[in-house]
Amino acid sequence: MSSSLKLQKRLAASVLGCGKRKVWLDPNEINEISMANSRKNIKKLVKDGFVIKKPQKMHSRARTRLRLEAKRKGRHSGFGKRKGTRNARMPTKVLWIKRMRVLRRLLRKYRAQKKIDKSLYHELYMKVKGNGFKNKHVLMEFIFKAKTEQTHNKTLEDQAAAHRARNKAARERRQKRQLERQRGFGAGEQVKGKN
Repeated sequence: MSSSLKLQKRLAASVLGCGKRKVWLDPNEINEISMANSRKNIKKLVKDGFVIKKPQKMHSRARTRLRLEAKRKGRHSGFGKRKGTRNARMPTKVLWIKRMRVLRRLLRKYRAQKKIDKSLYHELYMKVKGNGFKNKHVLMEFIFKAKTEQTHNKTLEDQAAAHRARNKAARERRQKRQLERQRGFGAGEQVKGKN
C-alpha cells in the first residue's frame, strides 16, 4: 500500500474507533480514498463500504478453560510450577485466622443454643486462643467429653447432697428419740421419788 494513504488510514482508525491494523481500504477505489482528507469524507467512504473495520480475530479460551479445570483438581502445581515460598503462597497467619473464626463461631453457636454455659464458653475460648484445638472436630469432641464429665460430677454432687440430707435427718431423729427417752427416764425417776 502506498504511503499516500497513511493519513486516510489514521483518520479511518479514529472514525471507526479501532487500530490502524484493523482498517481495510478497498484496493479498487484507491483513487477515491486518496482524495479523502477529512473525517467527514472518511465517514462517507465508510458508509459506501470502501473503508471497512476488519472483524476481530478468534482468541479461543478453550485451552485455558481446560487447564483451569485441571488446576482445580490439583494438577500443574508441583515443585517446578511454584515461585513463592510456602508462606507466601498460603500464609500461616491466614490459616490461623480461618481456624480461629471457625472455632469461635462454633463456640458462639453452642452458647446461643445453651449447649454450653458461659463459664465453659470462656474456658474453651481461651483454650482455642492458646492453640489447644487443631480443628472443629477435636473441639466438638472435647465439648462432648466436658459436658459428660459435668453431668457426671453433678450427679455425684446431687447424690452426695441427698446422702448428707438423709444422714442429717437420721441424726435429728436419733437425737429426738434420745431426748424423749431421757425425758421419759427422768419423769419415771420423779414418780419413783414421790412414792
